[in-house]
Amino acid sequence: MQTIRITTSQNIDIDYEIGGLGERILGRLIDLAIMLVVFFLGLILGSIGGIYAGSNTMIYIAVGVYLTILAFYDLVFELFMNGQSPGKKIMKIKVISIDGAQASVGQYILRWLFRIVDFALIPPGLVALIVAALNEKSQRLGDLVAGTMLIRTEPRSKLDSVVFMPVYDGYQPVFPAAAQLKDRDIELIHEVISNYLKTNNAMVVYKMSERIREHLGIKTPNGMNDMLFLQTLVKDYNHISAQADML
Repeated sequence: MQTIRITTSQNIDIDYEIGGLGERILGRLIDLAIMLVVFFLGLILGSIGGIYAGSNTMIYIAVGVYLTILAFYDLVFELFMNGQSPGKKIMKIKVISIDGAQASVGQYILRWLFRIVDFALIPPGLVALIVAALNEKSQRLGDLVAGTMLIRTEPRSKLDSVVFMPVYDGYQPVFPAAAQLKDRDIELIHEVISNYLKTNNAMVVYKMSERIREHLGIKTPNGMNDMLFLQTLVKDYNHISAQADML
């Protein structure tokens, strides 16, 4: 399984599994199937509206709305679903920046604009298919220009049992300093734990733990290993954040 090692802004090396060409194609086919369903629903509703209105105006409006949705489908979903369209989510792949961070709005827009070249030429998708097949990171032209790539995501159910341990009533955070962490810090901890589950690379857990301890100025209690430390931090952060939301 092809992987790529990316050094994050926290200087943590994480091995990502690259989203394969087959997964990209299947994800795209799923998205196209969704759009086909939307098209027929719009056509039916437009036809019904046209019958009641006695003109074809409703059909034209329905077609116009559909074409707008079709044009902005990928951009809107990737912007608001953290780099995933419904098809990508089902195939468990997502768009990230080439440096391992979440892609910026500008990167999403740039890769979307290059869909005109990647998919609009005849036959549709030929350029994207050729470029991705010849690229070691399976990047289409839009990815190369925007500095993005697709990676495989860890199934949520597998991470839940490791990261999201239940918090009972009356729970007292072990590390109150976890309140100083940001959402991006917690996301990176998730990625580190996910990487460990896939590669058994304990060094990435150790390095992350060391940087968090240094950042927060805390020490690990005796008997607590680095993995448990990261899990506890996430648990404390979730508890503190939940309490703050209730205020």
